[in-house]
Amino acid sequence: MSRAPGTGTLAAPPPHRAPGPRGAPLLGSMLDLKRRGQVRFYLENWRAYGDIVRFRLGPLVAHILAHPDHIYYVLASNAQNYSKGPGYAKAQQVIGNGLLTSEGDLWRRQRRLMQPPFTYRSVLQLTGEMSEAIEAMLRRWQTVAESGAVLVVNQEMARLALTIIGKTIFSTDLEDRVRPILKATLEATSFVNRRLASFFDIPLIIPTPANRRFKNAVRTFDMVVYQLIEARRRQDHESPDLLDRLLSAHDDETGVAMNDRQIRDEIMTMLLAGHETSAVALTWTWYLLARHPEVEARLHTELAAALGGRIPDVADLAALPYTRMVVQEAMRLYPPVWTFPRAAIGDDEIGGYHIPAGSLIFPSQYLTHRHPDFWEHPELFDPERFTSERSEKRAHYAYYPFGGGQRTCIGIHFAMVEVCLVLAMVAQRYYLRLLPGPPIEPVSMVTLHPSHDLLMTLEVR
Repeated sequence: MSRAPGTGTLAAPPPHRAPGPRGAPLLGSMLDLKRRGQVRFYLENWRAYGDIVRFRLGPLVAHILAHPDHIYYVLASNAQNYSKGPGYAKAQQVIGNGLLTSEGDLWRRQRRLMQPPFTYRSVLQLTGEMSEAIEAMLRRWQTVAESGAVLVVNQEMARLALTIIGKTIFSTDLEDRVRPILKATLEATSFVNRRLASFFDIPLIIPTPANRRFKNAVRTFDMVVYQLIEARRRQDHESPDLLDRLLSAHDDETGVAMNDRQIRDEIMTMLLAGHETSAVALTWTWYLLARHPEVEARLHTELAAALGGRIPDVADLAALPYTRMVVQEAMRLYPPVWTFPRAAIGDDEIGGYHIPAGSLIFPSQYLTHRHPDFWEHPELFDPERFTSERSEKRAHYAYYPFGGGQRTCIGIHFAMVEVCLVLAMVAQRYYLRLLPGPPIEPVSMVTLHPSHDLLMTLEVR
């Protein structure tokens, strides 16, 4: 320690900052982030500076985290010092104060209320409705296969995932509302993503073209959701689904029912987060299978042996371990939710580096899942990584596509059953062949999207 100037006391050493890019005056790394894109910015700076990268977003200090121990610290062991962060406030403009964005007592109450339909046992009871939606898509694809037409696979997966959410969680056929919901989803996520990467947000009250499009998207969501609520209230019989639970819920202490706005926010969370993440996971899975015919061949071998061409039921899922490993490996390389923004409430230290209060913290699955200390040849697509023997040896939080700690995604079982079922049913019927085109890169659209549409043709097996 050195002596403080003009005193006889010892001055504390300056805090030990994590390394990172210097950035520009005032703006920090804002321009570089926008130029390179969030995913590339994270990846290149992690490779340049290590597992904790410090950078500035205007006046804000931010840190990227990649090491599993640091991820566990922020999401689990010291989670009380890390709030959801300002990025979620921007997401609230779309989905409101639902399970994804709420905190504290409200979040705990809503999580308890909404958990029962998402247990593994409850999800298995939904496989019939899931299979019906998948089978309907496959019937529609027959004409596509016969004509040799091109499928926009990312759009097809979004349509399917939204249909499945409607049938299973809300006992509702959303078919006539799928197109406007998906259009509104694209507009809203693009809008929020631009705001997450911007230094200054133009207030929504100002009628810029972007603000008007965003408001129209939110109006579309509101119209669909409030129609669902009103139709269910007019229904003369109970439906044992999440919507009924929300409508009949009462606060344990006050006995007060949820108001329509809170119900709307929870439905919005399930509609958007529920379909978007599954659709993205499936899109990347088809992309990877098309580029790795040896993995595709082994998948087909398992499906033929276990199913023999029939639709899988609940009992069959356990007999499809390689199918599940394909999904897990796809989500390792391209996790739909690729970073979990947090904000430090108080001063802290991670990995020997000072984390000042108010810092933005970005634990990133995309980086952790590529960490060479925990994954051999991390860029290779190798489903065998997820055999039970290899998984048992893996470091805690080296793999966390659904987050971690008490806020682990409520839909983890739903998503895994859904994606495995889609993969099994579609792969039994068709090969999906990738059309030549420019390289596909991962880009952040809140979730991790391909940089352009995934164009594929169908080949009947």
